[in-house]
Amino acid sequence: MATKKKTSPPGLKLVNKSTPGMLPWLGLALIIVLLDQVTKITVERSFAYGETLPITGFFNLIKVYNPGAAFSFLGDAGGWQRYLFSAIALGAVGFCLYMMKKNATQRLFCFALSLIMAGAIGNLIDRLAYGHVIDFLDFYWKGVGHFPAFNIADIGISVGAILFVLDELLRVNKS
Repeated sequence: MATKKKTSPPGLKLVNKSTPGMLPWLGLALIIVLLDQVTKITVERSFAYGETLPITGFFNLIKVYNPGAAFSFLGDAGGWQRYLFSAIALGAVGFCLYMMKKNATQRLFCFALSLIMAGAIGNLIDRLAYGHVIDFLDFYWKGVGHFPAFNIADIGISVGAILFVLDELLRVNKS
């Protein structure tokens, strides 16, 4: 007995139930945004500005504000950069959502985009709420100096960017 092939009515597409879609990636992003905001709120309430808590011989917790972008880029620009970086973050979130929806089955790619999107949202929340980003992770090497302080959102953006490049390299090597 032959089985009938399922067809969809004109104009409708059948949905493949085995593909997870965007939900796992949005869930991951939400978890990272929440972790980022909880840690920032904790630091904001627990530390005075500039206060440092040594943890190891190469790591401190510190409360600093960054009105600029990475490495305080445009940090002293007078305030307009807040709106520029907010617009860039919104654009990045929109791009990540579009690409995740379009490529939901590509796990590493979507994982990378989810991390980037979470970082952009975490820092956007700070910019809109405070006018600056709260940074608190301070790594340093004695005799060399301190790496610029950063936060969980920055980690998401950085790791996501590395994974994004790795995914592209792996994809190019497949073809």
